[in-house]
Amino acid sequence: MFSNFTFDSGNKEQPTSNNGAITSSNSSTSATTGGENKRKMIMTPPSTSTASWESSSSDSLEKGGGEEEYDDDDPFERGRGKYNRSRRQDVDDGEEQSPMTVKRKPNPRKELSFTAEEEKAVVRQFDKKVVVLMAVLYMLAFLDRSNIGNARIANMDSDLQSNPPNPQFYSHALSSFYLAYLLFEWMAILWRLIPAHIYVSVLVGSWGVVACLQGIATSYPVLIVLRFLLGIGEAGFTGVPFYLSFFFKREELALRTAVFISAAPLATSFSSTLAFAITSLSSLIPLAPWRLLFLLEGLPCILIAPLAYSLLPSTPSTAPFLTPRQKKIARFRLPPPSPPSTSSSLTALRDPIAWTTSLIILLTNLAYSSLPAFLPTILTSMGHTPLSSQALSAPPYLLSFLAVLITAYLSDLYRTRGPFLVFHACFSCAGYLLLSLSQSLSLPPGSWVRYCAVFPAAVGFFNVVVLTIAWNVNNQHGDPKAKSVGFALMQVVGQLGPLAATRLYPDRDGPYYTFGMGVCAAAMGMVVVLAVGLRVYMRRENQKWEKEQGERGGEEGVMLMDRGGGGDQERGGGEEERGFRYML
Repeated sequence: MFSNFTFDSGNKEQPTSNNGAITSSNSSTSATTGGENKRKMIMTPPSTSTASWESSSSDSLEKGGGEEEYDDDDPFERGRGKYNRSRRQDVDDGEEQSPMTVKRKPNPRKELSFTAEEEKAVVRQFDKKVVVLMAVLYMLAFLDRSNIGNARIANMDSDLQSNPPNPQFYSHALSSFYLAYLLFEWMAILWRLIPAHIYVSVLVGSWGVVACLQGIATSYPVLIVLRFLLGIGEAGFTGVPFYLSFFFKREELALRTAVFISAAPLATSFSSTLAFAITSLSSLIPLAPWRLLFLLEGLPCILIAPLAYSLLPSTPSTAPFLTPRQKKIARFRLPPPSPPSTSSSLTALRDPIAWTTSLIILLTNLAYSSLPAFLPTILTSMGHTPLSSQALSAPPYLLSFLAVLITAYLSDLYRTRGPFLVFHACFSCAGYLLLSLSQSLSLPPGSWVRYCAVFPAAVGFFNVVVLTIAWNVNNQHGDPKAKSVGFALMQVVGQLGPLAATRLYPDRDGPYYTFGMGVCAAAMGMVVVLAVGLRVYMRRENQKWEKEQGERGGEEGVMLMDRGGGGDQERGGGEEERGFRYML
């Protein structure tokens, strides 16, 4: 970008002074197209850090003339500069003004130019080093969270059950995890306060140790305590989509969030496959299969924690894998953050978008948190053997993994979230509706129609989670503190869903589990209603802003972002300068 420029009321270029400043004088009105005065912007490469304007008038901004400085990075100073330029426009319309010089302080954000290829190279580095690593870590986290469903049908229930047996122990073990997850959800804010490489490595190492300790639990009460500790460790990891927003633009975020969250169905698929292999070889292994499952799936977290410490950057400027120039590009390609304020944080708590996306996550979590934990048990109740149930648990999640990546790519390509979210919510609702009506339709418990209905149910809710998280992060505008508050609100409210989800499939409801399937179908139907209503609200807000900006755009030269939230953005401008628009 050029930092030295001037506005000229005529059509004749003005000479450049020796120090690199550009001088503009008020010339006589010249003939232009349409018979109007037009102002010309003359740009020259900066040889010094200031540009000056000189004009003459009898109505000086400060009587007797004078000199004024302002800094483009300061919103108050920027406002003064905009005011001065507006006043000079009045002069161009024919008024006389006394000599006046305005000096601009250098703005480092406007002194860096780079090619699209250089920017793509930086994004590729973040994809390979940040997104992939976070996806692997989340896969390990979800693996340790959801493998309890596979462990249950691998004789864990009989080994840990008390005498007399308590049928609620398994539900308590699930609930304790999500209770801790809910109570410590506020830890998502710590991503802004603690360097990521320290924070993540401590979290991953801690939940890896606890996950391994589950393999030596001697009773259900011990397992319940360990699950609570596991929930604390994983609760702090929920801020990853917010962390990714430090490195990627709004229109780039859904695909990266999808790559990260798609690790969840991949982890469940892997856990089912590993459980199948371990159960198949149980006669050759002296250790109980469920204990070995916990140990093998917890150990990688302990091993990978040091890698997270050495590789993860806290901000683009601290990325160890970028060159100094790439670090500058990484900072410059994103809009500068607004200064933090308490009022903006309170505004985030009153934002209907934050609350609506929170309710969508709450409803979706009824399915998202329950099916991985109960699907092996549900398949066993259909008449399949425990070994077959482990194998049949994997395909729905593998298909979900692929569908999440495809949907996120298309969502970023078309820069919209709502239509894809509504489609997948309807898709999931249809699968659950068929499962809930299977007894009324006289389908046998082991019918392959019932098993096939699991596929749309799983594919749908995994995609809804990914799109809703991206939707929330995309549409939280303001300073970083306000954005983190809006994201934390979604996480806290959303985790109320899993607490109820752990009670949806009691053993007495088998083999059809009509109640639990019906609740999930109704929840996904409500998601459709909320998503449609939210999109209508945001569209109206965008139209209102466009009307307001259009009324004063000619006076102030406001440049708007496209309605997708990205597009051709002016280098160096802030988000508020370009005009924030909700991503629909």
